[in-house]
Amino acid sequence: MSDPSGSRITIVTDAWEPQVNGVVSTLRRTAACLREFGCAVETLTPTTFRTVACPTYPEIRLSLLPGRGVQQMLDNFRPDAVHIATEGPLGMAARRYLRRRGLRFTTSYHTQFPEYVRARAPIPVGWTYRALRWFHNAATRVMVNTDSMRRGLETRGFRNVVIWGRGVDTELFRPGVAAALDLPRPVFAYAGRVAVEKNLEAFLSLDLPGSKLVIGDGPALEALKARFPKVHYAGYRFGQDLVAHLAAADVFVFPSRTDTYGLVMLEALACGLPVAAFPVPGPRDVVQPGVTGVLHEDLRTAALGALDIDRYACRDFAQERSWQRATHQFAQQLVNVRTGDRVMVPTARRAVPLGG
Repeated sequence: MSDPSGSRITIVTDAWEPQVNGVVSTLRRTAACLREFGCAVETLTPTTFRTVACPTYPEIRLSLLPGRGVQQMLDNFRPDAVHIATEGPLGMAARRYLRRRGLRFTTSYHTQFPEYVRARAPIPVGWTYRALRWFHNAATRVMVNTDSMRRGLETRGFRNVVIWGRGVDTELFRPGVAAALDLPRPVFAYAGRVAVEKNLEAFLSLDLPGSKLVIGDGPALEALKARFPKVHYAGYRFGQDLVAHLAAADVFVFPSRTDTYGLVMLEALACGLPVAAFPVPGPRDVVQPGVTGVLHEDLRTAALGALDIDRYACRDFAQERSWQRATHQFAQQLVNVRTGDRVMVPTARRAVPLGG
């Protein structure tokens, strides 16, 4: 087992700012907590490479021919552990570099990419899963955020799948002053990317009392505005402004059927907002039915039922899930690039010990 003091960790990710999503939030908070624990952390992101916009999704930047740059950065930093978070150009370049040198690494599976691809193009999910299985099975460990996702990947032939949970900043996301929205109540809100894979039509087409609020932006926004003009579209909101908009709502509706987790659900719960969602992986691993929200195949039934949920119970649930705890779990799964031993990271003073 490696010495935990001063461990050097590289996180490779194609998902980074200016993207606004749960993957970017997770990696930024994880890197910050690792530094708090005393580690030297390098984030290898598209910001240091020439990029082009991803077709149909210009917010995502794809690195151009990053192989040499990835090699130089890894050679210069000499990390004890390398974690590849995404399967894009940077992830592929890092995987190739490490495999050629016989070095060990870990990966994580953040997005149900085969289902996302299928929503945009007629490509069978089996083909995409085959490519992802090739990518991830070279890793010593593959981290996923829920047990249901672990079981799902194992049934598709993924090996060495382990759990890396998620956290929420309960100092930022908390009940507070609501944004001054002149909307009929109750207010049913969604926050996140506005894209086809988020299945927003399932929410916006519901016959619900009061108002619908969409917080966020993305490639599907203009089409949804045209189709659902009575919905209030708030655009991207950040920090206290985002919290205030969440606090202005009565129920958080999460219509996605393809998210592996849905970090924004934890953020909503931390604001005391009950969740309505389909009973699918992601919501099933975040929402306690009847306690912090309602899961139902009829999303309208879930949304109306969530109005009766105790907001204090939602806040209590979120307070048990810190980023320090989640990052400690992440660190326990890292491996030394040369020996394969675990690279253990000391628990910071504010970290919550793992349990159960």
